[in-house]
Amino acid sequence: MTTISIIVAMSKNRTIGVNNTLPWHIPADLQRFKQLTMGQHIIMGRKTDYSIGKPLPGRTSVVVSRDRALRLAGCTVVHSLPLAIAACARDLQTFVIGGADIYAQTLDLAETLYVTEIQKDVIGDAAFPEIDTSAWQEVSREIHYQEMPEALEYHFVTYRRK
Repeated sequence: MTTISIIVAMSKNRTIGVNNTLPWHIPADLQRFKQLTMGQHIIMGRKTDYSIGKPLPGRTSVVVSRDRALRLAGCTVVHSLPLAIAACARDLQTFVIGGADIYAQTLDLAETLYVTEIQKDVIGDAAFPEIDTSAWQEVSREIHYQEMPEALEYHFVTYRRK
């Protein structure tokens, strides 16, 4: 049985995307994403798959879509979240990587949240659901700053279900 982990980068006001893209560029966040998810199954919605543009090397991509005709080279396409989780059952840990609807469906199933908290409000059209702090315990926080390609403060935070 796999455990579900969510990995997400979000602004202070919980924005995760705008026009199906990330509204920031944080190279260290992309490196952390790769390090954590390498060799694992990753579950995502169709729009997230389209925004990435290709299957990510070294991971098994499971895409959830209601479109029964959808075929994506290099990805496993399923038509519900329970089917996605079943497709990952042999992994010890499965990562949910977005988007907003998939996050909302999996937040109550997850054991761990890997969050990059961007320390500013960002206007966007996709948001992460509210995290119920009574259900989660922060177990680590790393504070980072970058100057390029844009000046940002961001925190790598790990939460575990209480």
